[in-house]
Amino acid sequence: MRCHPNARLRIALLTYRGKPTCGGQGVYARQLSRALVDLGHHVEVFSGPPYPDIDAPTPVHELPSFDFYDETGPMQWPPLGAIRTFADWVEVGQFATGVFPDPLAFSLRAWRALRSRVNDFDIVLDNQSLGYGLLAIEQMGLPVIATIHHPVTIDRRLEIEAADKWVDKYFRHRWYSFTTMQGRVARRLRRVITDSDSSQADIHRDYGVPLDRLNVVPVGVDQDTFRPLPHVQRRPGRLVSMASADAPMKGLRYLLEALAQLRRDGRDTTLLVIGKLKPDSPSARTIRELGLGGAVEFVNGVSDERLAELLNEAEVGVVPSLYEGFSLPAIEIMCSGVPLVATTGGALPEVVGADGDTALLAEPGDAGSLATAIGRALDDGELRTRIAANGRRRAVERWTWRHTALATVEHQRALLEDSERVESRRPGGREAAPRFAADPAPELSAEPLPAAARI
Repeated sequence: MRCHPNARLRIALLTYRGKPTCGGQGVYARQLSRALVDLGHHVEVFSGPPYPDIDAPTPVHELPSFDFYDETGPMQWPPLGAIRTFADWVEVGQFATGVFPDPLAFSLRAWRALRSRVNDFDIVLDNQSLGYGLLAIEQMGLPVIATIHHPVTIDRRLEIEAADKWVDKYFRHRWYSFTTMQGRVARRLRRVITDSDSSQADIHRDYGVPLDRLNVVPVGVDQDTFRPLPHVQRRPGRLVSMASADAPMKGLRYLLEALAQLRRDGRDTTLLVIGKLKPDSPSARTIRELGLGGAVEFVNGVSDERLAELLNEAEVGVVPSLYEGFSLPAIEIMCSGVPLVATTGGALPEVVGADGDTALLAEPGDAGSLATAIGRALDDGELRTRIAANGRRRAVERWTWRHTALATVEHQRALLEDSERVESRRPGGREAAPRFAADPAPELSAEPLPAAARI
């Protein structure tokens, strides 16, 4: 195995789910694969449902599951005859015992899909499944590098803390027990990348991954789509926020309480949430309790272009999260030229800036602090203009998907070189057949990486 510094890599990108219009995993798979292809590499995506929207010519290999949490028909048991493979039995068994089955079952299906294609790829990039199947893929001879956006142990802790009854705490603890597997797999991988310094520290603490194997590669923002749109009119008093799931970590409850406080203070403030509201969800109950039925609107399944328009209609964008490993919504709001109010949860100060010139900050889990920061922005047009301009400048200068791809490739090359050294030290080790495409792409290493890439 010889890693020419400009070699064209053949990358298998794994994502256990990739919903294109909601959540960060589908965005990551689509944008990173596009940027890697633009750099000259060959990428094939292997995904479980819901499948990502990937640009041609990148193939998407769909790895169907029973998709027990499909929004259109959740918790539907498959007929017995449909359970055919080992991965099928694992998925059904984990679901039956209250464990979230997707990461493990997907990793086993990916292993099965790659068994006959070991020589077609140089490396596997896993998008946070961290299932045991990754270790089987490595045993076949394919090096694996994983992206961990943040340790899901934090989601588990916040979900359990938010549960009122002991039985709810038990079932949430059980549902999140897959995080034990993720920690074991992460510790076995030779190289891991993550989005921020904050996530790096949290992964080291919660998963026990040594710091010398953890490397920070920030994600990017689609600057062609998320930009100021002069033809779109601002709506006075309009707030916008993005919440892909009604989970405690996203802090939507505190934003709703802050909205109620702002309206009690006499402001005609409304909120648009990019996300889906379920009738029996905690947010739906909070809206009813606070009498916000006419002041909150939810929009789901919009295209990126429509999302950019909705952001530009708002006077203020809000990220009320208790924790973020990076926050794509934050940089999409900033890049759109919309003034941002965010909490200091997790990596948010690192991402949006902690000096108050690029975003206004509030305490996580504190509706009063959030209402104060939003009120400042709504009441001061000059402040909004300054924060919006500075925030956009920060987003444009720091985060592009090209930089994410360049940095990711650097770490992939480093892992491949390390894999070669490990192979050469084995007793009876022999020179492996070349795994890299012969045609070099000189431009791949010609561009220096930004300091934010943290290589």
